[in-house]
Amino acid sequence: MSHRFEEPAELHFDLSAETVWQAIATGPGLSSWFMGATEVDPREGVVRTTMGNYAQESTIGAYEPARHFSFTGAESPDGRFFAMEFLIEARAAGSTVLRIVSSGFLPGDDWEDEFEAMLSGGRMYRHTLVEYLTHFAGRPGIAITASAPFGDLDRRWSAMKADLGVIGTESTGQAVTLTPSGLAPIPGTVDSATWETLGVRSADALYRFYRGHYAAGVGHHVFASEVDAPDRTRAWQGWLDAVAP
Repeated sequence: MSHRFEEPAELHFDLSAETVWQAIATGPGLSSWFMGATEVDPREGVVRTTMGNYAQESTIGAYEPARHFSFTGAESPDGRFFAMEFLIEARAAGSTVLRIVSSGFLPGDDWEDEFEAMLSGGRMYRHTLVEYLTHFAGRPGIAITASAPFGDLDRRWSAMKADLGVIGTESTGQAVTLTPSGLAPIPGTVDSATWETLGVRSADALYRFYRGHYAAGVGHHVFASEVDAPDRTRAWQGWLDAVAP
């Protein structure tokens, strides 16, 4: 059986509607918390997303500044698609409510596992949005994306955590120092930890490590000045290739 899904969520911020809009409806904003490097072109009505060698164009459905933004990815031949909708409501004292609806269609009989992985990924992205707007609002981030090869994801995830110096029992708020081989140590604070994801916030970045449905990898957002995105991406891809071959 196939599955059409819709997942709503609601977030509250002590920030202006314009600040939230900049985070969810502009290229620099989306690149600071969502998947990959993103460009939003309201004149052409498209959202362009790049993650490593993968690129996608989505069609903008709604674009009402500080109120309503939505986009839908191209439908594949088997009917698969993914869409996002954001509704912004300004409240008293400069606060804002953001409602997010993720929806789409998953074909095939094995949609349950993919759906669960998608729900987990959605929770991580929403949490990253909250972390971004809480700690880095207004600072454009550089998206760093790298994936391990397909294969034994449990083994790769265990190898990634071991090399980072974590054991899987870390809790939110715990101070840690990540020790990725070949890269500088990363002191920070655990801001998210599940059996398949680890989020660490440093002074100038949000580091995200995951064991997904199809791949294990990283999806970082770096807010330091003068970041060489290609060089940083190559470094993290080299780390994955070495520790999780």
